[in-house]
Amino acid sequence: MQYDPENIFAKILKGEIPSFKVYEDEDTYCFMDIMPRSDGHCLVIPKTPCRNILDASPAQLAACMATVNKVANACMSAFGANGITLQQFSEAAGGQEVFHLHFHIHPRHEGVSMRPAGKMGDMDAIKAHADAIAAAIK
Repeated sequence: MQYDPENIFAKILKGEIPSFKVYEDEDTYCFMDIMPRSDGHCLVIPKTPCRNILDASPAQLAACMATVNKVANACMSAFGANGITLQQFSEAAGGQEVFHLHFHIHPRHEGVSMRPAGKMGDMDAIKAHADAIAAAIK
């Protein structure tokens, strides 16, 4: 399968679609999921084209994992979380819907289930969560 440079995450990287930025470095971008399954649900993506983990280069994976580690620790602090759920889906059969490599970070609290997928979140709350995570990174 070919990488589609018009996928929604590629458009976010090009600034064609807005996002709530959490963190950015030379190789990765982290932003909030607008259909959050947990408070603080955010996504880490490489800035370079890559469909999923199956075609990712070692450098793309290393950069993403460094950012995942940084942001996950910030989420633990920002939300007083008890843990983190990290998700990555590859290909349609694996549950992937957007074909640009991405990692979901979910701050978790003991005894609290994740919300169902596919429900739009409150944009003011999502913005506040982005600000809280970004502040915890600094």
